[in-house]
Amino acid sequence: MLPHPTGRRPTLFPPPTGARAGWYPDPYGQPFARYYDGYRWSPYTAPLPPPPPPPPVEHPSLPFPVVIGAVAILAGSLIGSRFLLDALIDRDWPVPVLMAVSVVVGYAPSVAWLWYASRRWGSGRPFADLGVSFRWVDLAWGPLIWLATIAAMGIVLNTAKAVGIPYRGNLDLDLIDGLSTVVADVNRTAVVSLVVSAVICAPVVEEAIFRGAVLRGLLSKMPAIPAIGVQGVLFGSAHFNPDFGRDNIGLLLVLSVSGIGFGVASYLLRRVGPTIIAHAVMNGVAVSVAIAQAS
Repeated sequence: MLPHPTGRRPTLFPPPTGARAGWYPDPYGQPFARYYDGYRWSPYTAPLPPPPPPPPVEHPSLPFPVVIGAVAILAGSLIGSRFLLDALIDRDWPVPVLMAVSVVVGYAPSVAWLWYASRRWGSGRPFADLGVSFRWVDLAWGPLIWLATIAAMGIVLNTAKAVGIPYRGNLDLDLIDGLSTVVADVNRTAVVSLVVSAVICAPVVEEAIFRGAVLRGLLSKMPAIPAIGVQGVLFGSAHFNPDFGRDNIGLLLVLSVSGIGFGVASYLLRRVGPTIIAHAVMNGVAVSVAIAQAS
């Protein structure tokens, strides 16, 4: 044993190893803090400090290449679908077959890209990476989001008409005439095909693309407000119709507002399940009105 520098004999007992003096939760289970003086609990108490706030939950994001691929592939598939339908329309194919071709050619490449992007940059679970999940509360959130979005679209539409911006609804061109033939022939298969295409396929795929892949990809490069605005404009632009000419200006403006409304909802709720329902309600109402007019 080495001698102590001061010449004192070392003690046989180690120094105390108790907790440091300070305030601790009461050891007797009372709802306050009690002071520990380093040796024993004192009679002094104090209110417990408030718990620290939880860390902010960041919105899920995806790498920016997901946005580039999603926009480019959807644009190419929509253009290809339109040219293909123009080539097939003179063959007198049944309406359900034409709708099936339109859905497959227009959306299948985007679905494949979303699956690939999830495998390449995400967790490999496309539904989780894109926020496609549903809860019972979405049955209330969906109609509420739809009502708020429709109100905003109505304000923008009336303002656009007041200032002379040309507008033509995307159900105003050939759909009514086509539906009148379908309804007159009691072609229930065609009507069901239209409903499935507009109320099921379009909302699911478009929300997964714009509020899932595009919005989450933009959030990796910019703040929430511009990201929501950009994806909304891209959503409106996806509904460009060459047959409308200048009337596309008002149409794209109104549909961009709907894309922004759905974007705000999906950002705040961190999911696209509610906006899929809202989108389905919006398309369902529009198709129902068109069928009623055709009847």
